[in-house]
Amino acid sequence: MKILGIGSALPKKVVSNDDLAEYMDTSDEWIRERTGIVNRHIAVDETTTSLSVEAVKRALAAAKVSGEEIDLIIAATVSSDYIYPTLSCEVQAAIGAKNATAFDIGAGCSGFLFALGTADGYFRTGRYKKAVILGAETLSKMMDWTDRSTCVLFGDGAGAAVLSAEGEQLKAMTQGSNGFEGMVLKCNNRPVNNLFRPLGPQTYSFTEMNGQAVYKFAVRTVPGAITKVLEEAHMSVDEVKLFVLHQANKRIIEAVAKRLGQSMDKFPTNMEKCGNISAASVPTLLDQLLEEGRIQAGDKIVLAGFGAGLTWGACALEW
Repeated sequence: MKILGIGSALPKKVVSNDDLAEYMDTSDEWIRERTGIVNRHIAVDETTTSLSVEAVKRALAAAKVSGEEIDLIIAATVSSDYIYPTLSCEVQAAIGAKNATAFDIGAGCSGFLFALGTADGYFRTGRYKKAVILGAETLSKMMDWTDRSTCVLFGDGAGAAVLSAEGEQLKAMTQGSNGFEGMVLKCNNRPVNNLFRPLGPQTYSFTEMNGQAVYKFAVRTVPGAITKVLEEAHMSVDEVKLFVLHQANKRIIEAVAKRLGQSMDKFPTNMEKCGNISAASVPTLLDQLLEEGRIQAGDKIVLAGFGAGLTWGACALEW
């Protein structure tokens, strides 16, 4: 597997911590100190689909690949615009990928890593040659904007990658899940409400999170996953140039860096500008790093995601 191109898209509207303080009992100091987040992009006119299409078109342009060359599209999202058709099929139509098989996966904040692993697995069967994978969310529509413990954390955006089966960039991959603790981060779907079990008018459910439990899960699981892929890739932790982690909370990333015995200089962040954009956080940060020239050919990179499910994924790449 090889990444041929990356692209990302963020909503135009930027909402600062001070902006939120006008609507709820919070402050820039309170949010910044606990999370590292300063701003986030919030969709107003944009949708999950529009952001996804923009990110995918940028990734295709970077890869110099046309939509017709793509034979697999995997979208990772928990906030698609429709229950059906899927986000991946909407993207397929928008980019003219008439030869592609398209489907969505839901793995929360680990979604982009799960999409990458799934595409690699399909590549190994010989069935597909070029894929688009994306992580995209408009989590702002799933927030209770009176609950400062959740709504201040999340933002909207999309990130995409074009992959080729012809390459050896991916050196090792691990994925996992722990459904036994899954309810610490949840958002209910529609309940059973029909002719035989009428519940009457329903209200939307919003995101609920036990932040302390999620923090403990992340700092316990992510260092182990990273260590595992490095062992399988025959890389030492000191060889890794950058660790591109899901941007949930700066304290989590600091704890992971400490457990791995590595400097925070090797753990770039964009949560201060974007907040937590779930499945989109890893590809949007990767796009930023490539644009800034911080990743060069031959660099050893680790990607890691963790979140709802509970799920996690990590991979070692040699660029």
